[in-house]
Amino acid sequence: MRRREFLATTALGAVQLAIGAGAITAPLPDPKDVRRVRPGEPGWPTDQQWKSLSDQVGGRLVKVTPTLDSCVNDPTGDRCTQVFKELRNPYFIGDDYSLTQTCGWLNAWRAQPSAYVVIAESASDVASAIKFAMRHNLRLVVRGGGHSYLGTSTAPDSLMVWTRKIRDIMIRDSFIPMGAPDDTPPLLAVTVGAGAIWIHVYDAVTTRHKRYVQGGGCATVGVGGFILGGGFGSYSKKYGTGAASLLEAEVVTADGEVRIANRWRNSDLFWALKGGGGGTFGVVTRLTLQTHELPKTFGWTSLKVEAKSEQAYRQLVDHWLEFYASNLHNEHWGECVNLVPTFILDVDLSFQGLVEDEVRSLWRPFIDWVSARPGDYTFTDDFYVRVIPAETRWDIEAFKKRASKAIRMDDRPNAPADNAFWSANISEAGHFIHDFESLWLSATLLDPKRRLALADRLAAAAAHSKVEVHLQKGLAGGDTHAIAAVRDTSMNTKVLDAFAMAIMGSEEGPGFVGMPGHEPDLRSAAASAKRVAAGMAELRKLDPDGGAYVAESSYFEPNWQRSYWGGHYRQLRAIKENYDPKGLFYVHHGVGTEGWSADGFARTG
Repeated sequence: MRRREFLATTALGAVQLAIGAGAITAPLPDPKDVRRVRPGEPGWPTDQQWKSLSDQVGGRLVKVTPTLDSCVNDPTGDRCTQVFKELRNPYFIGDDYSLTQTCGWLNAWRAQPSAYVVIAESASDVASAIKFAMRHNLRLVVRGGGHSYLGTSTAPDSLMVWTRKIRDIMIRDSFIPMGAPDDTPPLLAVTVGAGAIWIHVYDAVTTRHKRYVQGGGCATVGVGGFILGGGFGSYSKKYGTGAASLLEAEVVTADGEVRIANRWRNSDLFWALKGGGGGTFGVVTRLTLQTHELPKTFGWTSLKVEAKSEQAYRQLVDHWLEFYASNLHNEHWGECVNLVPTFILDVDLSFQGLVEDEVRSLWRPFIDWVSARPGDYTFTDDFYVRVIPAETRWDIEAFKKRASKAIRMDDRPNAPADNAFWSANISEAGHFIHDFESLWLSATLLDPKRRLALADRLAAAAAHSKVEVHLQKGLAGGDTHAIAAVRDTSMNTKVLDAFAMAIMGSEEGPGFVGMPGHEPDLRSAAASAKRVAAGMAELRKLDPDGGAYVAESSYFEPNWQRSYWGGHYRQLRAIKENYDPKGLFYVHHGVGTEGWSADGFARTG
């Protein structure tokens, strides 16, 4: 249900809020005393105990029957064939609590469904599930949108809290955080259920109400996990990260209390939620995000240039970096420049606040430079510019009328008419990851004295595997207010000084290790992973301590505490121990998980 206003009592549910409540001060348990129980083991809840939980949550407790069972039982049957077809539809995956958007990661993790799931519709449902998990010593999993490269929203033998149904969207014309001083000026904002996805939020905020909210580039990413992980969108250099826009959160902590976290209430928890990672400090059920004035336009540019030799390619990359530093290193530009092993520079950028003539004039020097060297370069895709009114950026009906190939629709019978997703993200639906690594690139590398070294490393990395340079995933060169807002989050401060994030990865279509007839090609996957690792090793020569973005990083990230959170980690660890002293909330490489087994079932130290 989406509506403009709803009563505050509905938003908070019938649960008594622990507003301003003190910290949870129980001591850490002895390591050998903590081990989660699995089905069939002593202590696993009885059928009557599960029924009691079901009654508490209005019958919305389900014993999971995995959708993929049809493929285990009959790999070539019609039902299995249909399932694998639908695994290319992110809405099919997102609406199925036994599936995840990522099928697994080579030698890292496998998608395995929970034993039971609470289909939460309120903070009260979440609180009941958390108290039950604590009482019975269960492994708990939290899932909203289900997008997690690192597999943080899946674990076998667990109880899942599924927030997908908590997806109300409320426009706030005059929002004041709870507990704020009387003279606090009201803000324009939007309150969003943690299970909502970005395409629906954009439609409500931008298409219908002519405002902007900083969300994700992928349309089907869940709001909750995106904000808690930091969250970048196409225009982060102008509006900052998603975490920086957080004004208030409703969150259920490990003691089953529903708390309001903002600048004035539970402020330590609030800071941790702004980039400290999803599923770590509690279960967020609603978030209120600041909205911004729309620019007049949004737009896209693209071109593709092929170099005819390795030397010419390195010169092309160097000239591109020089052009970027002089013309595009500002709040207007974002998205990707791809460096491909076949000596191709593939530019696919987004911009805001510019008109077409400005963009063409801005790019003319680069195009002229390439055109003047026909012996070295060929345009394999000509320069393209498209500019649209900003309020139509996520207008699904407008895309449909243009028969745009940029979007695809949820093709299931009776699917909601606004269930759209970008064609560019089709490869992420049901993918199996071979390897995926990221590294922030400092803006100091754009200095003329260092730029050639940057170009050499980028070209050397691209000789192994494609390098994606995400310009919006570094704040350097951006709006000063946006940078200040991100500085007040718990993310690694490397993001403030980076002009971009370099990402290298490899994947293939839906496949599950151990499933006959539907397994990934493990030999090919291993070779691809080796190429990605070799390429990233070239880039790390520029800055071995460059840091990484928690939502898009390696499962095997070295020194992950420092990579994800830098100097903030010690404070985040203290907040974790304050609100979750028994370690109920476990995610791979999450704050405070050093002393746990890799599956999250046993404390090891």
